[in-house]
Amino acid sequence: MYRLMLPVFVLLCAAAQAPAQNDIQRGKLKKIDTDKGTVTIAVDGKDRELAVIEQTRVVGQGDLRGMKGIKEAGFKEGSPVMFREQTRNGKDILVGMRLADNAGPPANRPAPPKLDTSQLTPLTEMGDREYHGFKGGLYPDGKNERPADHERAGLTLAKQVQPLDGDGKPSPDGKIVILSVGMSNTSQSSDGFKRRLAEEKDINPRVVFVNGAVGGQTAAITQRDDDNGPGSRYWNTVDDRLKTAGVTRDQVQVVWIKQADAGPNQGFPAYARKLQEEIANAARVLPKRFRNIKLTYLSSRTYGGWAKTILNPEPYAWESGLSVKWLIEQQIKGEPSLNFDPAKGPVKAPWLSWGPYLWARGGEPRGDGFTWEERDTSPNDGTHQSPSGQDKVGKLLLQFFKTDSTTRGWFLASGSK
Repeated sequence: MYRLMLPVFVLLCAAAQAPAQNDIQRGKLKKIDTDKGTVTIAVDGKDRELAVIEQTRVVGQGDLRGMKGIKEAGFKEGSPVMFREQTRNGKDILVGMRLADNAGPPANRPAPPKLDTSQLTPLTEMGDREYHGFKGGLYPDGKNERPADHERAGLTLAKQVQPLDGDGKPSPDGKIVILSVGMSNTSQSSDGFKRRLAEEKDINPRVVFVNGAVGGQTAAITQRDDDNGPGSRYWNTVDDRLKTAGVTRDQVQVVWIKQADAGPNQGFPAYARKLQEEIANAARVLPKRFRNIKLTYLSSRTYGGWAKTILNPEPYAWESGLSVKWLIEQQIKGEPSLNFDPAKGPVKAPWLSWGPYLWARGGEPRGDGFTWEERDTSPNDGTHQSPSGQDKVGKLLLQFFKTDSTTRGWFLASGSK
């Protein structure tokens, strides 16, 4: 299978809570006007004057915001930048900005060769078939159901999920926090889930969802919270998101992870194994930061066959499902470094399980009718999600939390039915 052997790059984007339909853009910073509180960025020969507000996020050393952050980050007129903008009440706002790398934007990088994905089958529908000697299915032995022992363990932990106050103590007025962890795709999916939640009437009012996913923060970054670098900054940003939502670390009991690396080129199974270990490391971060965490759910990437860049094309997008599958199997088989049961030794990770499986072969319906159309992706790169893509993933997430045996009891207002 042909692999595009180009250097790995990371899609660097501002980590603001911008509407996901506003794509990341690249331009040249022409002017910083501190008196007016604006910046002017040239994009495709046209100047865009954008207002800088207190919430404008500036990617640099630390959590920088606003015009002060632009100065502290050392932005200079003439510098190439990547940014997001948003129109609010008729005014063009700079949502976030960072210095661009020299490799050029993903849209200007060579597109990957089109892969014939007809031989790729959703993990959930592989049955006894194998992929390069590896079985499909979400769980061991090609099955899509949790093994009985893992199911029982999950149900036991699910019964312990309850509203907690800011100090992590049980309280009828407390919160049950679900936190998402990942990169820009995860953030977009989280936005879709959040919109779906707002429309539902039967969700437990004590449940609070916090989008902890940050653009550009790939698996290689989020696997560490103590590197005094990008990993530490990512997890500090998660803390900021929790604080903004009016909750604390001690109220986080459930986490959803969707992760990958940008521009994979290691081939199979090397990259899938690498991603597996990176997600495992991120899972090991969770009990260190969230002492009341009980349950963690993982998802694969969506279909990568529409990709116009090397950001995450096929078959890497499909293979991310194997990374998740193998990681969960590690825990099921008793890997000590992933132990979640205090009766069996030091707790190193939370209980891990599949959340919604997100891959479908393009517009070909899965058994449950799910598809991933080209219109579900951004026209810029064919990888990030359009509003319809966000809505689709948000719907799958909502359906999962409403129906899974380990979630519905605490997620629904009526409890288990």
